[in-house]
Amino acid sequence: MNASAYTEAVEERLRAHGDSTVADPMAQYMKNHFSFLGIKSPQRKELTKQIFRDYGVPENWEQVVRSLWDLPAREYQYVALDVLEKSKKRLTPDHLPFVVELITTKSWWDTVDYLASHTTGKLFALHPELIVSNTTAWMNGTNMWLQRTAILFQLSYKDKTDQRLLFSLVERSSDSKDFFIQKAIGWALREYAKTNPKAVREFVEATPLASLSRREALKHLSG
Repeated sequence: MNASAYTEAVEERLRAHGDSTVADPMAQYMKNHFSFLGIKSPQRKELTKQIFRDYGVPENWEQVVRSLWDLPAREYQYVALDVLEKSKKRLTPDHLPFVVELITTKSWWDTVDYLASHTTGKLFALHPELIVSNTTAWMNGTNMWLQRTAILFQLSYKDKTDQRLLFSLVERSSDSKDFFIQKAIGWALREYAKTNPKAVREFVEATPLASLSRREALKHLSG
């Protein structure tokens, strides 16, 4: 099945289950940045499973992801991420520009956070030579979502976290006034605190952080 036919099959399946009474509240929750068909997450995930059972995971997955990304309703981007998840073992360093394109297009926390912690995190874990040059470029750039990705990509790394890099990225962005950066800092530190609470506490105590970042970082640390 070519990319166009696969995309049309997804469109047909999802449109048949849209609910306008659900769509408006979903759009409002996302600050009306996107339109919605009105399919809640559990139902959409089940529909995606059905699509994979019926049509398989597309071989031309990049084209399908891009085609779905171009569609207006937000649920199509969520299905695109499901396709990407099924295809993650095929990711190579050559796919990084494609991932960056997704991060910087139709950007909001619901897609960016997945792309940061899952897709980028997986790609960087497999190809650590990509990390320093790209995170440096992203932090030096002006795209807030790429900066958030740099801070969050190690969320699932646990004891494999590059502590020096994490703390350096936080220090570089610690004076940001942007809510999404402040929140990312707190989230990244809070997650790493599950692995090394002492290091996080000492770092937070020694580093000027926004109150939001500090509060989030220390949320589950006692004392």
